[in-house]
Amino acid sequence: MDFPMFHLDWLNDRFLIAVIAIIHVMINHGLAVGFIPYITWLEYKGVKNAPPDQITDNKWDNLIYNKMKVAFIITTTIGAMTGVGIWFSVALVSPSSIGSLIRVFYWAWFTEWVVFVTEVVLIMIYYLTWKNSNKSLNAKLKHIRFGAFLSIASWITMVIIVSILGFMMDPGNWNTDKSLLNGFTNPIYLPQLAFRTPVAMLVGGVFGMLLTTIFSRKDSEIRTKAIKYAGRWVLLWTPFAIAGAIFYWNVMPEAMKANMSTAVGSMDFEQYYDLLKYFIVGAASLSIILAIWALAKPKKVNFAVVVLPCLFVFGFLGIFERVREFVRKPYVIGNYMYSNLLREEDYPLYKKDGILKHATYASVHEITPENKVMAGRDVFILTCSRCHTTNGINSIIDVFENMYGKGKPLNEQAMATYIPAMHQGRAFMPPFPGNKKELEALVAYIKQLQESGESLQGAQSAGVAINPLNAVDEVAKGLEAEAAQNKDNETTK
Repeated sequence: MDFPMFHLDWLNDRFLIAVIAIIHVMINHGLAVGFIPYITWLEYKGVKNAPPDQITDNKWDNLIYNKMKVAFIITTTIGAMTGVGIWFSVALVSPSSIGSLIRVFYWAWFTEWVVFVTEVVLIMIYYLTWKNSNKSLNAKLKHIRFGAFLSIASWITMVIIVSILGFMMDPGNWNTDKSLLNGFTNPIYLPQLAFRTPVAMLVGGVFGMLLTTIFSRKDSEIRTKAIKYAGRWVLLWTPFAIAGAIFYWNVMPEAMKANMSTAVGSMDFEQYYDLLKYFIVGAASLSIILAIWALAKPKKVNFAVVVLPCLFVFGFLGIFERVREFVRKPYVIGNYMYSNLLREEDYPLYKKDGILKHATYASVHEITPENKVMAGRDVFILTCSRCHTTNGINSIIDVFENMYGKGKPLNEQAMATYIPAMHQGRAFMPPFPGNKKELEALVAYIKQLQESGESLQGAQSAGVAINPLNAVDEVAKGLEAEAAQNKDNETTK
């Protein structure tokens, strides 16, 4: 309500965040949290198993270095860009929610950024000093310690961020005791951390096995040994990932579980829910099969064998992020702020006065027959556009045409009856916040959209209109009048 509304009508605003976030999580979990400790462990194995006259097994060390090079390049390019991209996209699409989260978790985020900068420094040191560390045993052991410190720093960033992600799903008692500690120790925090940590290790191991098949010769002793080590790593972490998933599922609120079928594939793909469930289960099953095969028949493991499980575990991470993003609806911050960026506690005020009166950026503040459609457009932007488009992904026209018949003229009376009660039938939808006039205006706008087929332009294209009631001059006059009234009251007393 206090920010101009950025909108991508062809893509869907939250889809923009989802794409960037999913790519970032795949890189952060798979190539940082899970892959770096795996690489450090393998580097240590090279020293431990080195011939008596060598500091480390040079062929082995070169293989591990080549794996690390891939992780270094991807994390410092795509990983870094998507990390920043999350901040940019969220600030554009969901400024009110990110503002609220910063106020709650300011010091946690500050700490995370300090740790992140440390992580960047450590990964630069770890990768760029790799070759020089082979000159002496002492230097090599120091280098391995840097890998261990980098692994810890990568995990700590997850420890902090996961608390914020858990808070968005279920703030627990924070609504009654608004403290950082209460927000940080939310009910979903530890279960989600117990799930994400072993999954990251699992993904790191499978990806490492894939790289082994790329950077080593077939039937070489080095390749056989590296495949076996990767098999051990995957077999170690897979049971913990499964246990973490069960723990996480058991503490998830029932309302979120009810959203699960729609969350996996959205309403358009709800019929494929069972298929996608099998995809998730298949990732764990394939990991176990791959690990056992790697230990029993390491010489039979090649790129073609590993690539499918690798795609499955990375796909699993992507689906998990998609689900986590959706199941918390109708909230963007559980029991505090709805997905339309309006606070739950403000709804009685909006029901009474209407949302247009309190919106900073709105072209209409008083609805008339002449501006009814324009008012409906403003209502749509304020209450619907965070999740719906007019003619793109999750189009509002498609939603109603799927209900009332494709190609048929929309019935305004039927829509006006449905919208105020939509959250009862679709629990992932926030209640409509406006008053009766705004409901009628919204219905008129949706009807006009179907007839015209026009697209909705966001503030980045259409510019902004300031609600005259909330313009600086009007607010200043109101404050002056209030001060004068208070002064008169004091004089009267």
